[in-house]
Amino acid sequence: MDKLPKIGIPILIVVIGLIILIAKSAVTIGSGERGVLYKWIGGVETEEAPLGEGFQIVAPWNQVFKYNVRQQELFEEKMAVLSSNGLEIRLDASVLYQATTATVALLHQTRGENYEDDVIKPAVRSATRSVVGRYTPEQLYSTKRDAIQTEIFEETKKILEPQYIQLNAVLVRDVTLPPTIKEAIERKLKQEQESLEYEFRLVTAAKEAEKVIIEAQGKADANKILSASLTDKILQDKGIEATLKLSESPNSKVIVIGSGDSGLPIILGNQ
Repeated sequence: MDKLPKIGIPILIVVIGLIILIAKSAVTIGSGERGVLYKWIGGVETEEAPLGEGFQIVAPWNQVFKYNVRQQELFEEKMAVLSSNGLEIRLDASVLYQATTATVALLHQTRGENYEDDVIKPAVRSATRSVVGRYTPEQLYSTKRDAIQTEIFEETKKILEPQYIQLNAVLVRDVTLPPTIKEAIERKLKQEQESLEYEFRLVTAAKEAEKVIIEAQGKADANKILSASLTDKILQDKGIEATLKLSESPNSKVIVIGSGDSGLPIILGNQ
């Protein structure tokens, strides 16, 4: 009976040691995550694929850093930048990015877990300042929104790709101008719109007038052709035809044959 406690104590110690060892060795990688293995001897493991989702066993003296490899969104609000003429513009933008499985170990080795603050934010701000500085406030407010969005994306991508960060999109959500500049631009745009409408009305009126002139000219030409084709003989024949039709009418009348100009009949009386 005295020997049981002496045997049980080492076993208990071994069991506790195993529990601690397993606890330190077991790692659970969540959905959408990858584990970057840091070895006590050798540092960050970049030659092998990162640890996948689920339960993983690693040596207790090594360490695992978890990274989200899904697409993530960074919202940059009210970035203050200068336009080409030196006026301050405030711009809101969303950045869609992700750490990829293939390069996540290199990202951890070169940039670390705070890469969003240390790399992405400065890159977006730098690219935005560079792009917006090429345009006037009027261009930014009206016609160039899509252009600056594309250019900011391209500039940011050049900065992030060599640093093992995949950039998926840059979305410019809002461009805020100083109130006085915005009002001046809106007045100018309104005046331009009114001018375009006035020019349109002038062009429309000119086309209508041209149409009327063409129709009148056509009628005049038709009358000339008709007049040229009507000889005295034709007119007499037409007059006789008309007289015959009138004579057949039931209304009372007196017809004097050959008494009119050019020998045409004259009709008297109409009751």
